Amino acid sequence: MVLRDLDCDDKELSILFTDDRHISQLNKKYLKRDGPTDVISFPMAGEDEEKMRIPILGDIVISIDTAQEEAKELGEELEYTIYRLVIHGILHLLGYDHEGSPKEAKEMFKMEEELLSKIKEVE
Repeated sequence: MVLRDLDCDDKELSILFTDDRHISQLNKKYLKRDGPTDVISFPMAGEDEEKMRIPILGDIVISIDTAQEEAKELGEELEYTIYRLVIHGILHLLGYDHEGSPKEAKEMFKMEEELLSKIKEVE
């Protein structure tokens, strides 16, 4: 549903659910950041033109440990938190970035909320 809503229903991605120890290793190795994080995205293609031609968007890695902590802190069901992290990861694979500028962050989080609300409607 999310990929369809983003006009990417002909694309593929992989999702790895892991723990804080493993995602910390990936975070350090690929992003040069210490410690665990909730989600990391690894896009398959670099340029926008390439993204349109390649059938695989990339890989998303989610730490279940961190997701459980976030769910508890935010008062969310774990399933909802996982949906949010998958959507967040997909948006990163599509080139959205919340660290670049406040305007981009606002746009990304707005889109994330819109997609999450569609999931709520289906449930």
